[in-house]
Amino acid sequence: MRKKSSTFAQSLCDFLVRLTTMDFKNFWKETKTGFVLTNVLIAIGVIIIGVVVLQMCLKRYTEHGVEVEVPDITGLYMEEAKITLAADDLRLEVVDSTYSTKKPLGTIVEQNPVAGSKAKHGRVVYAVQNARFRRPVVMPEMRDVSLRQAKATLNSLGLTAADILYEPSTYRDIVLDIQTVNGDAILAGQTVAEGSAVVLVVGKGQGTAEVTVPSLSGKSLNEARSWLLSSMLTLGIVEYDEPPTEDNQDLYIVYSQMPQSGTVVVEGTSVNVKMSKDIEKTITTDNEGDEEEFF
Repeated sequence: MRKKSSTFAQSLCDFLVRLTTMDFKNFWKETKTGFVLTNVLIAIGVIIIGVVVLQMCLKRYTEHGVEVEVPDITGLYMEEAKITLAADDLRLEVVDSTYSTKKPLGTIVEQNPVAGSKAKHGRVVYAVQNARFRRPVVMPEMRDVSLRQAKATLNSLGLTAADILYEPSTYRDIVLDIQTVNGDAILAGQTVAEGSAVVLVVGKGQGTAEVTVPSLSGKSLNEARSWLLSSMLTLGIVEYDEPPTEDNQDLYIVYSQMPQSGTVVVEGTSVNVKMSKDIEKTITTDNEGDEEEFF
């Protein structure tokens, strides 16, 4: 018995001596114990990773089908809407845009599913966004049309009539001019922002006060119209010596008018004009000063 104890003690001492003198870095490679411990540690690591992955899968599985209440994102800008939805594990997708003057530009105006409804985690919320910029609208020719028709046209274009100014004219309830709220003329073909407000100048019938007809010689058609309006007169019949095209219409100028400049007439009188691209006609008419047969 004493011999066995002595042998065990000797073996333990030899192991401790070897352990203290051994290169510790080679312990894991050169000893059976190191090999066993290495594999045990690897196994423990694999088990820990497996437990973590299993917990994540179980959490995802147990939450599958759990529904959350969809928040209201209407009125929010896109980034705000994304943050609001992400807080409930929902996603945003803008599928369309519209334009409304009653909503701030760039905000969400519609959503599906609607606010207050239930949706699963990760669900996409589809949204309609108000346009970030006002779209340009090409102004059609609305002079010489009825007031009722002009209002309908403006409405179809997404424009509004901020005011209606009545001026003396033989053409009652007919649009004489279209202006910005600052009084600048808006010509046909000119672009304005959708949602803009314009001013319609409309005839109210011939007046009683007397005015002097201005000279329209050498002026373009739009310039002639503006000059007549400022004198409480209206543009009447327009005649061209040659049929104009879209490309050269701006080149035509007034070379004759009736009533002639300097004539005293009542407010609202219509002034007829003749147009030509030939500047010489304007000079000749001015120099001769004769009344030619008009229309």
